[in-house]
Amino acid sequence: MTSCQPSRIKPFFGWHVVAATFVLAVFGWGVGFYGPPIYLQMVVQRTGWPVTLVSAAVTLHFLVGAIVVANLPRLYRLAGVPAITVIGAILLAIGVVGWSLADRPWHLFAAALLSGTGWVAMGAAAVNAIIAPWFVRARPAALSMAYNGASVGGVIFSPLWVVLIASSGFAQAAVIVGISMVLTVAALSVVAFSKSPDVLGQFPDGAWPEQGMSPTAPSLTEPRGGASLWRDRRFLTLAAGMAAGLFAQIGLLAHLFSIMVPVFGSKAAGLLMGGATVAAILGRTGIGWLMPVSADRRLVASASYGVQIIGTLMLLATDGENAAAVVIGVLLFGLGIGNATSLPPLIAQVEFTRSDVSRVVPLIVALSQATYALAPALFGIARTISDPAVFILALVIQFLAVLAFLTGRHG
Repeated sequence: MTSCQPSRIKPFFGWHVVAATFVLAVFGWGVGFYGPPIYLQMVVQRTGWPVTLVSAAVTLHFLVGAIVVANLPRLYRLAGVPAITVIGAILLAIGVVGWSLADRPWHLFAAALLSGTGWVAMGAAAVNAIIAPWFVRARPAALSMAYNGASVGGVIFSPLWVVLIASSGFAQAAVIVGISMVLTVAALSVVAFSKSPDVLGQFPDGAWPEQGMSPTAPSLTEPRGGASLWRDRRFLTLAAGMAAGLFAQIGLLAHLFSIMVPVFGSKAAGLLMGGATVAAILGRTGIGWLMPVSADRRLVASASYGVQIIGTLMLLATDGENAAAVVIGVLLFGLGIGNATSLPPLIAQVEFTRSDVSRVVPLIVALSQATYALAPALFGIARTISDPAVFILALVIQFLAVLAFLTGRHG
């Protein structure tokens, strides 16, 4: 009994890690995900370059990130989570400054390589890797709280970038945000990310040894899956479901604001997009805290997309004629936004061994990112046909996501 006293005296540190990871996600998504559309506009205004050229740099930002995130477990094994996280923040900061200063196209693409490489060390796979050692049973709740930093990052940084750029210029704004981000991430890495349950003598979920919990949390050691993952129906359908869901989501979100402006005006449309973000937080938090441990997580993911499908159908059916129906449609669609990122890692947790999860999650995130990088362009082509074509395309891809998740059950 005496050997258990240190764990009883020390508060469980895992929830401090969740709070730190929440802040990491705020910066990661605020600078690396929600930032590029703003950078695009600023670069076009400053240089006069074609939108297609700058859009290609945005696509490169996400595609190079997909390559890096697929190798994130190897990087963690080489240098450790704290070092890779700080390096990622530094590269992202330098890359954003590069976006603000580029006066030749190759400067812009070099900046995109740096920013795309850096932000994934603060993105979805990184959040899961940091949280996983600390939680098993409570992982849905812990991940939902940490991933909510992504939504908050959009709420904070989208207007913050606009204000800073208007008052100080793009270059100075990039330096201010970059320095703040690097200093914050470095502090979090020392205080929180450098700790582990083994180092502190704690167990996942804050359990005691007599509760039957293993002191060894999921590790970043070499996974056993290897090439066999690519022949595993569970992995293939999980990757396809996540990629299709995010493709539909990001493609529709890229055009939803401008579609709503004629109906509501710019200010009201902006508020409604903010409402979708609030709905995303509520949807993710609700599932994270209320989903039973024994729940079929693929069914939960399918139900979440089902709610989005209902919202998209309402947007298609109203065709902008019924403002109340449009508001309800956007909010229903918003409820599933956060779950598209947080549920696939939770499905992987229950379907794969601990060592395989550290490989599966970065791979599905990488495949999704490589796919959704092309979504705004494809949805833009659909919009040249008509606005309803955007919603029809989203519906088709959402149904494919549900089909993928359901096909992988009992695989």
